[in-house]
Amino acid sequence: MTASALAGELHLPLFTVQLDALMTKFMGETASKLRMVFTAMVETKGVYFFDEFDAIGARRAERNDVGEIRRVLNSFLQFLEEDESEGLVIAATNHPELLDPALFRRFDDVIEYALPSAEVAKRILQARLATFDTEGLDWDAVVTAAGGMSQAEISRAAADAAKLVVLEDRDRITLRDLTATIAERKGAAHR
Repeated sequence: MTASALAGELHLPLFTVQLDALMTKFMGETASKLRMVFTAMVETKGVYFFDEFDAIGARRAERNDVGEIRRVLNSFLQFLEEDESEGLVIAATNHPELLDPALFRRFDDVIEYALPSAEVAKRILQARLATFDTEGLDWDAVVTAAGGMSQAEISRAAADAAKLVVLEDRDRITLRDLTATIAERKGAAHR
């Protein structure tokens, strides 16, 4: 969501780099594909988003480290050092403790998001559902149900509830709609 917001504010296209598409079993091929991304960054100014970055950014000193992944990380660090594009590189992970310390030195800013407070969670839900009838909704019960969810998960749960209501040709969001989509999102996070 941060990458999307930054791209919108900067009036730049957002490119999501699919790490699973970069990774191959052939030695050297992953780094070669990564080079193509950095070459594209020079040619096309934009926001380049690497999600689940711990897939290639894990600590190089770990005992269970795979040599090829270590080479890919070294290549990424080198490409970042040499990058002269006017684009913005954003990497995200849910496991910052797994990342190699060298990465933290290469990025200008490191932003950690805490779970939202009850008030922030309520505002996210209300903003996402502003075009629907929510009058009389027990917001305290909804916020309690959403406890422990990230901003993105809360936003997606609200979007899921909105889709449900639209598909059922209704305009009113109920407590049941929201608690069901919240429970579904929480269940998906634990799979």
